[in-house]
Amino acid sequence: MKKKIILIVALFVLFFLGWTTYKLMNSSNISDSELIAFNIENIETIDRIKLSDSFGYKMDIIKKGNNWEERKGACIQQEGVAFMIEAFKNIEFKGYLPEKSRALQIKMMSAQHTKVEIFQNGEWVKTWYIGSASQDHYGQVMLLDSEEFGKSDLPVIMKIKGLNGIIEPRFFADSRKWMCTKIFALPISEISKVDVKYIKEPSRSFSVYKKGAKLDVFQQNKKLDKVDTSMIFAYLNNFKKIHFEGPNYELNKKQLESLKKSTPFATLTLTETNKRKTKLRMFKIKTNEPQQNEFGIMEDADMDNFWCELPNGEIVKCQYFALNPILLGHIYFPLVLDKSLN
Repeated sequence: MKKKIILIVALFVLFFLGWTTYKLMNSSNISDSELIAFNIENIETIDRIKLSDSFGYKMDIIKKGNNWEERKGACIQQEGVAFMIEAFKNIEFKGYLPEKSRALQIKMMSAQHTKVEIFQNGEWVKTWYIGSASQDHYGQVMLLDSEEFGKSDLPVIMKIKGLNGIIEPRFFADSRKWMCTKIFALPISEISKVDVKYIKEPSRSFSVYKKGAKLDVFQQNKKLDKVDTSMIFAYLNNFKKIHFEGPNYELNKKQLESLKKSTPFATLTLTETNKRKTKLRMFKIKTNEPQQNEFGIMEDADMDNFWCELPNGEIVKCQYFALNPILLGHIYFPLVLDKSLN
């Protein structure tokens, strides 16, 4: 009888331990899901990504057809979106934070992080909070907020499948880093007129007119005779690919205002066949030591780079090397230059 009682008690204990273990494992699974379910299923339905960081930068991008653009319609670099989408698909759990470092990591994330809000079919689904790199720099400390589980209160370490490295560089909220560097990408057939004016050197100014098959070049409102038509085509062909070097990371708000109020060394206005106009204002970058310009004259200005104001008011840095083909008319046309420039 005693053996039966002992057997029943043992079976009951085993059943109780099994049930308790099951409950604990089930609870653990739910907790793990809440912590590490960062990846996005059906990445093709992602149509909006909002980024913000602790420095006050914000970027909101949306999908239009097969391309992505800034929410107000500005062009953005598509490669950057591709890197983010890849992370959404291939992110995976790397490990838990050591218990002794959790409080510190939570405090650090509160002070500095990148917030990534992800939308599918117009609806918010998840938010990533990206903190610092893991101690071995093979992963990223992150925290998840999702529609399914709510916001976790415990950061974990995540990584990209197949890669050892940090995730944060893929996600930047500074709109300047997203800017397309393209200024012009026009075939000759879409160009109607180009007008280049040198404010302090009017003899270098010129205009190119294209109306159907008729091509003309003017200097100071006077039509130039015997201009090689092939050279006009060569000049206009340069507008197929004109890019600026990079956004402004040097001038503060006050300096930008001062620059825009100053006199540009040149302006370029391009009129398309559909009447759309694009105007650029170009400003020299001052230097402490004189440099020699393309005519051999010494100037207190950078001969490699200059500032350019785009039609939307943005100031960007350009290389003379990249824009000289559309700024220097004497390369293509026999302009009558001032003798002081020879």
